[in-house]
Amino acid sequence: MSASAVFPGAPWRAGMYESFYLRAVSPVQPVSVWIRHTVHKRPRQPPRGSVWCTVFDATRGRPFMAKLTTNDLHAPTGGWITVGDSQMTPVDAQGRCGEASWSLRFASPEPELRHLPRTWMYRAPLPRTKLSSPLPAARFNGTLELDGREPIELRDWPGMVGHNWGAEHAERWIWLHGVGFPEAPEAWLDVAVGRLRVAGRLTPWVANGALSLEGQRHRIGGLGARGLLVAETPTSCKLTLPGAGGLVLNAHVQDPEESVAGWRYADPDGGEHDVANSSIAALELDVRKPGNPSRTLHTPHGAVYELGMRERDHGVPIAPFADG
Repeated sequence: MSASAVFPGAPWRAGMYESFYLRAVSPVQPVSVWIRHTVHKRPRQPPRGSVWCTVFDATRGRPFMAKLTTNDLHAPTGGWITVGDSQMTPVDAQGRCGEASWSLRFASPEPELRHLPRTWMYRAPLPRTKLSSPLPAARFNGTLELDGREPIELRDWPGMVGHNWGAEHAERWIWLHGVGFPEAPEAWLDVAVGRLRVAGRLTPWVANGALSLEGQRHRIGGLGARGLLVAETPTSCKLTLPGAGGLVLNAHVQDPEESVAGWRYADPDGGEHDVANSSIAALELDVRKPGNPSRTLHTPHGAVYELGMRERDHGVPIAPFADG
């Protein structure tokens, strides 16, 4: 299943959302670039597109955040999505948003990661949220410019490219991505953990994703996985993640102080979620597999930790632009 835009085929009566996004992190400094191209469509209304640009820099405190929303939206031939003057394709991203402009190229030897374990799940009505990582571990080169600052030069920065879409967001979700582990430089982790509201009830947490270690991809979670434990706050999280073949990951992620972005995401049905995201988070992984010695991996600022939630008393400042 190769990535392609879903929104051009959305039925008029249906509501939906879609997002193509990238994150790239400096290998030496706590600086990260986060760019999203999103679609928001309410039932019986045309879709609108948005471009979001966030730059995390632990030495500057609060992240730079900007957003542009427009009706100028389409899926270009050979590309994924174009919103206004900004475009994202399978090999590059070019655009501008507020005080930011960028020209980035990316590539990866890794095949796509489909978080959902069965292909039919991407065609079925449930789950209502679909996600994949066309490039779960990529290298980025190019430039991002912010008015009044020195240009940010990306030279072989590690990161990823993601894609999600659906009829509604999960009721509560965690997204965790990690690169830049000194103990295993080519390793990466990409996992989504979510709770759904079905018939008025909240389901238990379900995890889906993978750990790549020493060239081998290990499936994480799934509907039948047992032993999943979650203890989350808007700025930190501890997870026990079961995997295939008896693999168990213990993950501890911590955001740097004041380096958390807060956004408000609109649901197609009119609801909203608050989202806290740090793309320069610290991550420690304890990797255990039967018959193998345990391993500890850590990255000081190479992780993304994102929490989507309904509550508003989380203490993370929300960006002053609306969604939808």
